[in-house]
Parts: sequence; C-alpha cells; structure tokens
Amino acid sequence: MDQFKSLIRTIPDFPKPGIDFRDITTLLQNPWGFKRAIDEFVTHYQYAPIDKVVAIESRGFVLGGALAHHLRCGMVMARKKGKLPWRVERQEYALEYGTDCIEIHQDAILVGERCLVVDDLLATGGTCLATCQIIERLAGKVVGCAFLIELADLAGRGKLQSYDVHSLVSYD
Repeated sequence: MDQFKSLIRTIPDFPKPGIDFRDITTLLQNPWGFKRAIDEFVTHYQYAPIDKVVAIESRGFVLGGALAHHLRCGMVMARKKGKLPWRVERQEYALEYGTDCIEIHQDAILVGERCLVVDDLLATGGTCLATCQIIERLAGKVVGCAFLIELADLAGRGKLQSYDVHSLVSYD
C-alpha cells in the first residue's frame, strides 16, 4: 500500500553499499501509520483461530505485541541465540555467509496451539522458516506468517510456500 510506503524511510547504502534499508521507525512514530498497520493485520486475521502470536526479534516484537493484544491471544518471543533465560528449542538457518540461530522457550507453545508468526520484514525467509520449524517441533500449528514489508526480489515467500504469507507492503 502506497500510504505505508510513504511512511517508511529508505536509507541507501545501509548497512553496506548497494543495500536500500527499509526503516520502519518512521512508520512507528506516526500514530496514524502505526495504528493503521496494526488495524490491517487485525482485519486480515480477526477470524483466524490464533492462540499465540510468535514475534521475531526485534522489530517483530513491536508489531507482535500490539497484534496479540488486539487478537486477544498470547505472544511468544523468537530470539537470537543466548537471549532467552529458560530451556529453549533452537533452529539454525543459513545466511549469505555462515549461519545464525533462533530460539523459543520450550514451554511457550503448547501441543496444538495455532500460531501466527510476525516480523517487520520478509527478505530471504530464513529466519521465519526456522521459527516455523521450531513451532512445529513443539507440536504447534503455523496458521500464517505476517510481515509489514516484503522484499519480493529476495524470494523469501518461496521458502515459506507451505504457509499463508501476508505482507502489507512489497518492494521489488
């Protein structure tokens, strides 16, 4: 939606030359923009049976907390390795150079719970796919993956083809 794109700042050559960073802080600072984004997600998912919103570190926490509140469900944090204090389920995923890891507390998702995964940005899909794999290993069910921004040319949606993917803004 163009109304959201006008509230997202593009920072060229960050974090390295040739990258256009999509900065959502400008959208979050705008009361209308932040409310409208959450309202769009709520409208899309209001009739979906969701027990938990699983928000991916760190900007996903901002969206996930607000969305869980409006959908009247719990929120689970998916965090980088070593950030959670309890027993965790862990999944590594590939980066351009090397690997990274995402973790969720082992008791955060109960058997059969329906989970909506939320993050600010869908790029290659690795982090989201790893999060979905943890949810399924904990015997939860992924009902969808929601993103504020999708970078379509990085083809992350293809990695998530087993799931319902919904994004508010797409950049080529």
